[in-house]
Amino acid sequence: MQYFLLIYSEESGWAKMSQAEQEQAQAAYGAFTEALNSAGIRVGSHRLQPSTTSTTVKVANGKTQVLDGPFIDSKEQLGGYYLIDVPDLDAALSWAARCPGASHGTVEVRPSWCMPS
Repeated sequence: MQYFLLIYSEESGWAKMSQAEQEQAQAAYGAFTEALNSAGIRVGSHRLQPSTTSTTVKVANGKTQVLDGPFIDSKEQLGGYYLIDVPDLDAALSWAARCPGASHGTVEVRPSWCMPS
């Protein structure tokens, strides 16, 4: 079954880190990605641009509304994801706990809903 590991953190946190801390964080994500690859379970992953670059689209009463930036104000923003293919939720939770994002933010584990083609 495929699960998304959705990584939420404070976007401003990266800028507050020293160069050495940023390099350490990048190395941790690199090692995690390599572990997923070695286990043969990584389907995909991407880091997202800052939420300030997003555009939100909403249709209400047949009218399209386009808003700059994120629609929801929260302390943490979605910064990236991994899509993994593992046997069950327990395995997905185990991998989520190993994700570096779990130590500086939140990792939401959500099953993918595979749509027929």
